[in-house]
Amino acid sequence: MKHFRYPLNLQFFEGEKTERATPHKRQESRKQGEVFKSADLGTAISLFAFFLYFRFAGGSLGEGLASMMSHVFQNSLNMDVTENNVHQFFSALSIQSLLLLIPILIVALVAGIAGQLFQVGFLFQPGLLAFKPDRISLLKGLKRVYSLKAIMELLKSLLKILLIGLVAFSVIWINRQMVVETGEKSLGDGLVTMANIVLNMGLAASATLIVLAVFDYYYQKFEYEKNMRMSKQDVKDEYKNMEGDPKIKSRIRERQKQMAMRRMMQELPKADVVITNPTHFAVALQYDAVRMSAPRVIAKGADQVAFRIKAIAREHEIVIVEKKPLARALYFQLDVGDSVPEEFFKAVAEILAYVYRLNGKA
Repeated sequence: MKHFRYPLNLQFFEGEKTERATPHKRQESRKQGEVFKSADLGTAISLFAFFLYFRFAGGSLGEGLASMMSHVFQNSLNMDVTENNVHQFFSALSIQSLLLLIPILIVALVAGIAGQLFQVGFLFQPGLLAFKPDRISLLKGLKRVYSLKAIMELLKSLLKILLIGLVAFSVIWINRQMVVETGEKSLGDGLVTMANIVLNMGLAASATLIVLAVFDYYYQKFEYEKNMRMSKQDVKDEYKNMEGDPKIKSRIRERQKQMAMRRMMQELPKADVVITNPTHFAVALQYDAVRMSAPRVIAKGADQVAFRIKAIAREHEIVIVEKKPLARALYFQLDVGDSVPEEFFKAVAEILAYVYRLNGKA
């Protein structure tokens, strides 16, 4: 039986967008104004707030409107019609109407802004207002019209119409007895009854829109996350662009390490003593009673570096002292340039005194 082997190109899988978007890509996308949100949520909340305001403040609003109309019919219609009087009449009427409308506008505006802030936070991009020729491209326009997204939007619109129709019918059906009895009531009572039914219908319809908008919000989030996915190669490329090529960074670190090692070896001849393990660790100390408050580490190393330190020390006739515990402690606790801490003063002082006696120093 023959066996066939097919080469597997792993680079093919690197092109698949399987990775979640990185924080950097999300930030750049947000700068471009690309965020997920439901276009209906702000509107639905505004409508709900609008009808809710009428539910609780409709009485005072109606009284204000009735007072304004009463003034118009009782007083203003009997006044002399002159250019000045007409100007005053319409100015007063406009101001009174505006005072009645301002609370409604504020409630709807605040609710709409709250809906947007809940979804995307504060986001203002003046660059999005700039003219872009591709926005009026006929080809791209046709693609948008016949895209899957456009079909989904159409289905959502049809669903909204269907549900709102059902809600309106349900409210009317629940209040059918009140609707029938409206004809037997006075004009004022009949208007109040119908107004209450319309308010209930508006509240129910806007609440339904809010529920639909919440589902739409999470659908938009799902679509956004799907479109923002990155391939493994995308993640690697982004990392290279932000942090630099890892190979180059590795070479730079190696170069810096070599330069630091070279400087350390150049400073080594200034050492007064080299304390060793004796084979694994070597720490070179320098002490100048005039300039330093404590001995300072000017070189240290392990294994091959320790071997080089000892070789240079012999070359420059620097005393090498074997103190295993002290050498290990200094190597692990101090870096090049650090001063010897107080806990090692006695041990280091004894070694320096020994070195000074060997060198004939006072």
